[in-house]
Amino acid sequence: MIKLGDYNILKVLRSTSIGLFLGDEEGTEVLLPNKYVPEDFQIDGDMEVFCYLDNNERPIATTLKPHIIRNGFAYLKVAEVADFGAFMEWGLEKHLLVPFREQAQRMEEGMKYMVHCYLDEETFRLVGSSRINKFLSNEDVAYEVNDEVDVLVNRKTPLGWEVIVDQKHKGLIFDSDLFKPVSMGSRLKGYIKNVREDKKIDISLQPIGAKMLEPTAKIIYDALQQNNGFLPLHDKSSPEDIQGELHLSKKAFKKGVGILYRQRKINIKDDGIYLV
Repeated sequence: MIKLGDYNILKVLRSTSIGLFLGDEEGTEVLLPNKYVPEDFQIDGDMEVFCYLDNNERPIATTLKPHIIRNGFAYLKVAEVADFGAFMEWGLEKHLLVPFREQAQRMEEGMKYMVHCYLDEETFRLVGSSRINKFLSNEDVAYEVNDEVDVLVNRKTPLGWEVIVDQKHKGLIFDSDLFKPVSMGSRLKGYIKNVREDKKIDISLQPIGAKMLEPTAKIIYDALQQNNGFLPLHDKSSPEDIQGELHLSKKAFKKGVGILYRQRKINIKDDGIYLV
């Protein structure tokens, strides 16, 4: 079945004066207009296209890449406000409608808003909604610390930035965990810092603990953990002592120590290095 509002891999059935007709395994066909037809297509070959309804409410295919897909979220700009809603720019010729009933606040032309795209089961049309909380749930979160996730920055709060995690859940990046500027609509890689008992998700923009370390630094860090947080090694230690303890050259040792010190994971004292 051809999925409206999403990418489909379809077979090229035939070429006509108005474009290519593509089909799925169930025999459903859709037109790819001439202006989107690539030069290197092959009859009976596969092609990835995005499918949606055109201005006449007919299913149509395109090779354009929209800013949002069905059941996804994106930060979109209002192209026009009409009598029944706001039309959002989403990278396709036909704009995405956000009806007034689906606006968390009345939208204004030229402004940008976080929007969810879904298929209206009554009209069978793709529509948008800025009432995004009803499309997010933290009931079934199943993450481990340091799991990598995709985050979409949603809004600023007194504690930090609220984010959408993997297009499904709500999370938070605390201001204290920010090491670079972020803004509404930023798409970033994040890491699970904590999943609380109430299912709230804390996000970090860099891996947690030893996982974030460069290999040489990780060797030293692991050794510190295995030796109750202390190693009797320092700048004046002989290359032989360092090699015997860590199997590292003195140059590599100094590099790793420097990384750990800058990340405030160790203290350096006269008798050695200590884990913070």
